[in-house]
Amino acid sequence: YADALVIFCKSRRSAQRTLDNLLPFIETKLFLKVNKEKTHVAYMRDIKFLSYAFGRSNVKCQFYIHVDSVKKMKSKIRELTSRNNGWSYEYHKQRLTWYIRGWLNYFKLAGLKSRIKEWDGWLRHRIRMCIWKSWKRVRTRYRNLKKLIPDGNRVRMAAFCRKKYWRMASHPTVQSALSDERLLRAGYPTFKMYYHPVFKG
Repeated sequence: YADALVIFCKSRRSAQRTLDNLLPFIETKLFLKVNKEKTHVAYMRDIKFLSYAFGRSNVKCQFYIHVDSVKKMKSKIRELTSRNNGWSYEYHKQRLTWYIRGWLNYFKLAGLKSRIKEWDGWLRHRIRMCIWKSWKRVRTRYRNLKKLIPDGNRVRMAAFCRKKYWRMASHPTVQSALSDERLLRAGYPTFKMYYHPVFKG
């Protein structure tokens, strides 16, 4: 039993004809109620179905993630990485790992390979920003950076820098101290770690 479905046709005329023939069958033969407000003919690129979008690759129809689904994913990650919820660093990592793994598993039919690097870059930037923000005082920032970088001048300049949190996440000293390798060793997940495509290429 399906409570929602999409039927693809080669042309708008063919799609309209299919819809006109299908509605009476569903209602009079299957005795099911059809939501007329949600039932319509549309170009496949304008469709959002179960958080997926559709497009054409060469001559084939292909699954994509709808732009709204990506926005929702980033919003959820902002929530999971926020320090306002009172979670420990370890619990933050755990919840983030669960979410990314589950999200990628749900969208495994979509072609994501070209987006993984972009999302990992954004995620790493977000994590650095949150860590930097948690080092509230200049003294704390200096002490923590000094543990990771021996160059005192670089550390001092970064610790006293007045840039906003998001901009500081791309500061060379902060990026060096909180490098991708260090974040990985610390247990922070990446999209690449849990991306297992169903369709290759």
